[in-house]
Amino acid sequence: MPNPFSPEVVTAVTAHMNGDHPEDTLLICRALGGVPEATAARMTGLDGEGGDYAATVDGAERTVRIPWGRPLTERAQIRQEVVRMYEAACAELGVVPRGRH
Repeated sequence: MPNPFSPEVVTAVTAHMNGDHPEDTLLICRALGGVPEATAARMTGLDGEGGDYAATVDGAERTVRIPWGRPLTERAQIRQEVVRMYEAACAELGVVPRGRH
């Protein structure tokens, strides 16, 4: 399936997540990406089916792919889905989610 998001959208979303929400990205990768031992994570890409991440485990980066809960086609859906994933990750890890902004 072709990526419904332009390279500009992918760059903007990944830059935002990595610049403003690195802790959220790490929680998502730990809980939903199968790397509970990760010490750092960054978003490297996304498409309509899921997000791509690089998680640091034992000092080495590991590629992690996390599918969205549903196929996404609109940019606004990305934020909704990342918030859902963050809240799910917090619940799984026993972390109190911070207030939305």
